[in-house]
Amino acid sequence: MNRLALAAFAVLWLCGASVAQTPPTVQVLETYPAGDTVALARNQNFYLRMAYASDHPIKIWAEPYFHGEQAHAGSNPSRTYSGSGEALGWFFLMDADARVDEVRIRAGDGSPSGTHEVARYAVDVHGGASTVSDADKPDWVTKLSALDKAAQRADYEKRMNTPPSGGDMALFGGFMLLMLALGIGGFLAPAWGLWRWRGGWRLAAAVPVVLMAFVVLRIVAGTAIDPTSHNLWPFEVLSAGALSVGAMIVLAIARRIWSEPRT
Repeated sequence: MNRLALAAFAVLWLCGASVAQTPPTVQVLETYPAGDTVALARNQNFYLRMAYASDHPIKIWAEPYFHGEQAHAGSNPSRTYSGSGEALGWFFLMDADARVDEVRIRAGDGSPSGTHEVARYAVDVHGGASTVSDADKPDWVTKLSALDKAAQRADYEKRMNTPPSGGDMALFGGFMLLMLALGIGGFLAPAWGLWRWRGGWRLAAAVPVVLMAFVVLRIVAGTAIDPTSHNLWPFEVLSAGALSVGAMIVLAIARRIWSEPRT
């Protein structure tokens, strides 16, 4: 092996070593309510205090399961963690009959290939009729909840204070132009068909016209009764416009095919 090949091999090895990442570790330290069998009160969360360690930024999700299937329950979103420390996971039952027999903890970047199950915690959780006071919560629930809220607030403020890039503005502008074209085309395309076509094709072109007229009249009548009933009326017009344009394209193709002289 010559020196050039050895140098190339060394560079590739160093690059591979630099991107290699040690899998994160997550361990459940304690829960609230505590115990192997827990009856959750109405609107009560089950909290997990977890210790994590990772050499790269990760998110951590605690997902409730019952008999190997996702339980009928809601679970926590996640902020980004790095290094080592403690994380808060939680879930709640969505109805009184829901049950949980284990919590599967996943960690990673949120993508299918970059997120993996790192731990399981066995616990029997079901709904109960008792009530619970916030005063019973341990300090770690309050502390970790406050850290999560502060991180979410900081992330929101960062997004709001970050100006959009040129690519984002171009993409948004192109999207708005496309939506405007669909809205206008929803009226013009069938009008063109009514003007140029004859016979059954003219009647077919009248269908999108009736659709667009119905949508507009519905918005006008609805807002006359309740001004807040169609706050998203531009999207209603655009949806109808896209359907109208699509119908006219299909009709134009069909008319061309069936109108061609046969030999």
